[in-house]
Amino acid sequence: MNNAMGLPSIEAIVIGASAGGVEALLNILTPLRKGFGLPIIVVLHLPDDRRSQLAEVFARRVALPVLEAGDKTQVEAGTLYFAAPGYHLSVEQDRSFSLSLEERVHYSRPAIDYLFESAADAYGPKLLAVLLTGANRDGAHGLAQVKRRGGLTVVQDPDEAQVATMPLAALDIHQPDHILTIHGIGRLLVELEHIAC
Repeated sequence: MNNAMGLPSIEAIVIGASAGGVEALLNILTPLRKGFGLPIIVVLHLPDDRRSQLAEVFARRVALPVLEAGDKTQVEAGTLYFAAPGYHLSVEQDRSFSLSLEERVHYSRPAIDYLFESAADAYGPKLLAVLLTGANRDGAHGLAQVKRRGGLTVVQDPDEAQVATMPLAALDIHQPDHILTIHGIGRLLVELEHIAC
């Protein structure tokens, strides 16, 4: 079901970020209102040696329930999930999470590509994938896979990104549906959620 803006009906949102990502994510997610209806699944690269405080930090700032994604747990609507440090995060066909210890991708585990590619297979055209600021090439291939499966792809405007390497790597191999500022990405999420509800 498409609306006047031609936006598709989305059932899940995946976001990948690396260097500069905490600030970018807070700017996107803080304005979302309580009762936002879509699941948002995030892979954010962090140094391995730090136990992730992400869920705690975001839970204080964001109106959505915030959880670390657990193995075999179902993806619930209206919840913000973070990948656990040290594990790749995938979405299975039955829309549950799966954690694995496969080899690192682009020196990263969790890797954005893992999440994006698995979510593309699980959700197909009902997926929105967003790639934000970061200092490596992770996420570029995953984003292209989302596009191949008919999903909606967004890359943060490299001119605005704190570290433009990741957005530029994605733009090297893939023309996303939208290249947006952080403000534009936040607005898009709100518009998509209105259509979904």
